[in-house]
Amino acid sequence: MTKLTCFKAYDIRGKLGSELNEEIAYKVGRAYGQIYQPKSVVVGCDIRLSSEGLKQATIRGLNDAGVNVLDLGMTGTEEVYFGAFHLNVQGGIEITASHNPMDYNGMKLVRENARPISADTGLKQIQALAETENFIEASKKGSTEKYNILPEFIEHLMTYIDVSKIRPMKLVMNAGNGAAGHVVDAIEEKFKHLNVPIEFIKINNEADGTFPNGIPNPILIENRHSTQNAVSEYQADMGIAWDGDFDRCFLFDEEGQFIEGYYIVGLLAQAFLMKQSGEKIVHDPRLIWNTLAVVDEHQGIAVQSKSGHAFIKDVMREHNAVYGGEMSAHHYFRDFAYCDSGMIPWLLAVVLLSETKQSLSSLVKEMISKFPCSGEINFKVADTQTTIQKLFDHYADQKPVIDKTDGVSLDFGTWRFNVRTSNTEPLLRLNIESRRDKNPRPMQDYVDELTLLIQS
Repeated sequence: MTKLTCFKAYDIRGKLGSELNEEIAYKVGRAYGQIYQPKSVVVGCDIRLSSEGLKQATIRGLNDAGVNVLDLGMTGTEEVYFGAFHLNVQGGIEITASHNPMDYNGMKLVRENARPISADTGLKQIQALAETENFIEASKKGSTEKYNILPEFIEHLMTYIDVSKIRPMKLVMNAGNGAAGHVVDAIEEKFKHLNVPIEFIKINNEADGTFPNGIPNPILIENRHSTQNAVSEYQADMGIAWDGDFDRCFLFDEEGQFIEGYYIVGLLAQAFLMKQSGEKIVHDPRLIWNTLAVVDEHQGIAVQSKSGHAFIKDVMREHNAVYGGEMSAHHYFRDFAYCDSGMIPWLLAVVLLSETKQSLSSLVKEMISKFPCSGEINFKVADTQTTIQKLFDHYADQKPVIDKTDGVSLDFGTWRFNVRTSNTEPLLRLNIESRRDKNPRPMQDYVDELTLLIQS
């Protein structure tokens, strides 16, 4: 029995060749089919050079397990999510490594209605069966047919916005040579057909698995310059950039300034609550004060969840929440089967800019000044639990309010921080925020203080 190391907490991800290859992809497809016994599933893949081969191997595994496959071709993750809840199928698999390095690839798996399969909900069983290879011969092999889901996906996206309210605007769209470009093109065509007065300035729009402009991951500061420069050059109203499988989108204001995902959560919460007060908004525990303030101001109900898509989706289902947001730029929507989308957020932002007649910078300016934050800071430490205990001990005499929803949050009233172990990498992640009206102390002071404690 060969132990497989590509199975992670939420998905499958590994180094090509050694950790993930076509033989392993076949076993995953075969195991998925045998365990869940779906009649049909959708399968898609991103633009990486290895993705098509891995997709075909996964499809062979599914077919050999008796599963019929709709091959969606080159897609972003959310197109597979959409197919899994929109079409008459019982699940879906996307081949993607999102923002991981060139020599990686992976798989995201869902069941019927795009319910996530993570370590707690079936991924371990798939791993065990793929390792033992105790496969049962299917009485009849499944079939495969190609299916173009794009037109239906675009129609669905249009249901989130009232195009008659959109004012003239210029948008920089940076697909990063990932999977987003074909959807950007289709939305542009749709807008032209509906006479929506939006001008698209597209950069790195061609899908290219060699990633000539680097791996699309705008959360890294060095990957933001091309979007920022284009916003300035074209005097655009907003810049939008995506990661490789476009399930995350990142917004830049009209000055080309990157807006932290945390403040976008507040912005989108506002967009939904302006339409319907009393709705529930789910947020993660890393940074919370701005979200709580916005939700309270617009008569919503805030619900806290552990970070990570599987947890957020479960909590949203439990509370029937209209929207859920993580500061990591994952945004989840009830009408999208509680899945994350990188297309819905910027469409909502365009309508919000139009309705409020404000710029993006002015919409988030007050949030940023009221609740400054550090952004996520990552540390490599020898022992995360020992480090967290050290922070506990250091601040014990200040008697902070302690919350252990996800990692540890210490709240001192005028400032707070959350520290947690990464689910995907060997890192300790730190987030700090303060209340400027009660605390004029510069954020950098807290960053320096905690950095010293963590690294000492």
